[in-house]
Amino acid sequence: MKAQASSCRGTMGGGEYVCTLSEELQQRAKEEINEDPERRAQDIEHIRDWLKHQPHIKARTDDWTILRFLRGCKFSLERTKEKLDMYYTCKTLCPEWYKNRDPQDKKLRSILELGEFLPLPGYDRQGRKVIIIRAAVHDPETTTMDEVFKATNFINDILWLEDEQMSITGTVQLLDLERATAAHAMQMTPSLVKKAMTIWQEGYPVRPKGLNYINTPAAFDTVFNIFKSFMKEKMKRRVHIHGSDLESLYKEVPKEVLPVEYGGTNGTIEEIKKYWLDRVDARRDWLLDDENYGVDESKRPGKAKTSADLFGIEGSFRKLTVD
Repeated sequence: MKAQASSCRGTMGGGEYVCTLSEELQQRAKEEINEDPERRAQDIEHIRDWLKHQPHIKARTDDWTILRFLRGCKFSLERTKEKLDMYYTCKTLCPEWYKNRDPQDKKLRSILELGEFLPLPGYDRQGRKVIIIRAAVHDPETTTMDEVFKATNFINDILWLEDEQMSITGTVQLLDLERATAAHAMQMTPSLVKKAMTIWQEGYPVRPKGLNYINTPAAFDTVFNIFKSFMKEKMKRRVHIHGSDLESLYKEVPKEVLPVEYGGTNGTIEEIKKYWLDRVDARRDWLLDDENYGVDESKRPGKAKTSADLFGIEGSFRKLTVD
């Protein structure tokens, strides 16, 4: 199996950012996300200074963390500030995902060993990171979706931490719904979907470039319509539903980037799963330390935010009442 790329590990100890991108990717960064190497350090320092003056936010202030947010916001300083505030707010107001993040926890370990969330080695032809989400490999009778999201976010956060190319080129997701049952569908409540989509779209500075669904079951439309109601318009246009047609999938995600189980040549699910278990173990201290960062709503200037403000669905699914 090809090694997973992780082109930015040298910048994560809190030190000064050192660019490891190829010249081609540096050029793409200029053209696609407005990155100016001459102004980069100044922009990072501007955001770092702003964070120091936010009484309610306790954030990581190393170059690489700040740069990821700048890139995800196309170097708009105001959008970067909003995104950073939202990210740390989400972390604090969703403790069921972001507290007690120990990959050695027996339950969380059992979920990781299922291989539900697997970034693939290498990149597609556009240089994007492809992530397979095998959404129905857990047992809905014994495992909640909050537990699934908590465990899979270990891998998501470590990928985001270690893969510099992805911060320029973005990601493509492949959601495999093979073996999905009515019990799996029942877990995807509107409130849970709203929480997941808010954190993913509003909190993380990711650049999602495609969302591909395969092996969709009969009840798929019902659950997908809930997701769709919380998707940004740009994301809706990037959705591709392939059913069981792998040839259709290969037009969006080339075979060579996919694992053997999906008709490709890019390693096996077992090999990729082992890689990510090893990475999670290697980053255990980082995951545990990450709990120290968030917001203190009692110190927020103006009105404090609540989980209902961020994740509430009252306006989206309000029922008509008759007096």
